[in-house]
Formats: sequence, structure tokens, C-alpha cells
Amino acid sequence: MTITAQDHARISAAIGAAEAQTSGEIVCVLARASSEYAAAPLLFASLTALLAPWPLLHFTEWSVRSLFAAQIVIYVVALVVLSSRRLRIALTPRSTRRAFAHRMASEQFMARRIGRTSGRMGVLIFVSLAERYARIIADEGVSSKVDPHEWQAAIDALTREMREGRVADGFVAAIEACAKVLAHHAPPEERPRRELPDRLYLM
Repeated sequence: MTITAQDHARISAAIGAAEAQTSGEIVCVLARASSEYAAAPLLFASLTALLAPWPLLHFTEWSVRSLFAAQIVIYVVALVVLSSRRLRIALTPRSTRRAFAHRMASEQFMARRIGRTSGRMGVLIFVSLAERYARIIADEGVSSKVDPHEWQAAIDALTREMREGRVADGFVAAIEACAKVLAHHAPPEERPRRELPDRLYLM
């Protein structure tokens, strides 16, 4: 995944254009992964090492010391092989990956101060690539006016472009779709300044 300076500029411009139509504020966050999933290789390497002696006992006449040494070697080799990011993610259950991504989205909502805008009008567009997860979180001032299903067009536009590897296009399309929802439910008001930066955060 590569996000160029031009991509950042396009996304920032899209946010600025969207916010000109509404009193809401939009923040975009893109994460490469929502966790390191370090437990997966440890677990599978341990299980492999624990199960390995049984066929060795059946098919060989190795001593206990040799079996123990083989367990250690098998554990180390399995741990090294399974430690690549792709395998760590593949070995983690989908429900667990989704839970990690869901938690990271909530953490980013708080970390980017989206829940502290005046009128509680912040909206987060969050994507975690490794988990293929996309979510829109709206603060109270927006969610009290907007049915959750109204964000689906933005999610669909985002994931459609992401599947083709067009990350920046996905964010721009999602921002434009969110702008239509926000313009309808939260039209522009006189505000002294925008409270959140118009930018894409990379994690």
C-alpha cells in the first residue's frame, strides 16, 4: 500500500469540500493492521511441538532426550515460519481480527478527539487493510439524526475502490457520500473555525 503526497492532498481537499456543506466534521484513518497478532504463531508453534512426539514415538526408537531435543527444534522452526505477518493474520480467526479492528476504530475515534467537537458533530471514516474492515463512526450530534443504514452508500463506495487497490479513491468516494448524508441532516452553521484537521491519518 502506497499513499502519495498527491493522495493526501486529494483526501484533504475532499474533506474540506464536504465540510463546506455541513456543520459536521470528517476525519479519515487508514491502518495497515489493527494488531500484530503475536499470539497466533506462539500458539500454533506450541501445539505443533506438543503433538510432534506422538508420531516420532510410533515410527522411531528415539530416546526421551532425542524427542525432547526434537520438540525444541520443531518449536523454534515453527515459530520462525509462522511469524510472517501474512501467516499471523491468516492463523487468527476472522471474528478475532474483526474484534481487533472494531476496537482500533473506537480507539482512533477517541485519540483524534472526534468526540470532543462542539455539538458532537464528528464523523470517523476508518479502514484497516489487513482485516479488510471499514467502519464509519458518528458522534452523538450526528448519530441522533442519521439512521445507521444511511452510511452504507459510503461504506460500499469505500470497499469497492479498496478491492481494486485504489485506496485514495475509496476515501474520496466515501467522503463525498458522507457529505450528502451530513448536508441533509446537519446543514452548515456559522462556526468560528473548524476544530479537526482535514487530513488522512496513517497507522
